[in-house]
Amino acid sequence: MSTPRTLVVMRHAKAEQAGPSDFERPLARRGHGDAAAAGAWLTGRGVVPDHALVSGALRTRETFEHVSRGAGAAWRGVDTSYDEGLYAAGVETALDLVRLVDDAHRHVLVVGHNPTVAYLAQLLDDGEGDVEATNELAMGYPTSAATVFRYDGSWADLAPGTARLTGHHVGRG
Repeated sequence: MSTPRTLVVMRHAKAEQAGPSDFERPLARRGHGDAAAAGAWLTGRGVVPDHALVSGALRTRETFEHVSRGAGAAWRGVDTSYDEGLYAAGVETALDLVRLVDDAHRHVLVVGHNPTVAYLAQLLDDGEGDVEATNELAMGYPTSAATVFRYDGSWADLAPGTARLTGHHVGRG
C-alpha cells in the first residue's frame, strides 16, 4: 500500500529587477504580500509541509519566509533545505532533487524559478486531476504561482505523469 503524499511546486514571488547579482535579487514590496497570500491559501487548503526544498537565491528564501508567515503557526519548524543547485536547475535536475527527499517527509514544498518550476508542474501532472486547476496551470506560471499535487509512492519513484493535480493558485496580496 502506498503512502499518500503532497507536493507543492511554487515559483518565487515578485522580485526587484536589480540586485548585486541575479542570485541576490530581493523580493519587491508586492512580492512580500503575494507570498503571504499564497501561504494563507495553502493553509486554507490544509497544506502544511513537513519539508521545504528552496533554491538558495535570496528571492526564493524570502518567498519561503513570507509564505510561512502567511500560513501561520502551523508552518513553524518546517524542515527546510536551501539548495544552490536548484537556482540554475533544469526540470530533470529539479525532479532529481525531489526524488532525493527522505520518504519520512509526506508533505513537501519546492520553491524555485521559472521556467523550471512551470515545466516541473506540467511534467508531473497525470492529466486526471482538478479540471479548473489544470486550466489555470495552462494559462501560465507567474510569480507566486503554487501548484498542489497528490502523489502515491516513494519520492524516489516520482516520475513524469505520476502526480494528481489538486489545486493551483497565484498568490496576490
